[in-house]
Amino acid sequence: MSGARVLVVDDNATNRKLISDLLAFAGYEILGAADAEEAQALLRRVRPDLILMDIALPGMDGLTLTRQLKADARTREIPIVALTAFAMKGDDRKAFAAGCAGYLAKPIDTRALPGQIAAYLAAARGAEKEPR
Repeated sequence: MSGARVLVVDDNATNRKLISDLLAFAGYEILGAADAEEAQALLRRVRPDLILMDIALPGMDGLTLTRQLKADARTREIPIVALTAFAMKGDDRKAFAAGCAGYLAKPIDTRALPGQIAAYLAAARGAEKEPR
């Protein structure tokens, strides 16, 4: 779904720009943060529809930030998709255990990314409509 707001948290400026440009071209509104602290400051002001979270961030890592966001009533419902360049066996389980809704390995598939984001957003919307 275009028009959705996506927060891209990645300490690598080149990766952040590539992902941001791809998603902006697909019609998404993009916010960017280089680390967990910048993401936290942004999230105090703005509520994105989805967060793309690099796992390997300087300082607080992406999974720690994900756990914090999932523990906070204000941010717990935002779907978080883990991004990692270090795709090792079991990393996806760690991401899901931390509260991530999905997991994408780098290098990202530039042709597939907009569709993958649309699918995660659709799944999150479907979950919101289900009775609890």
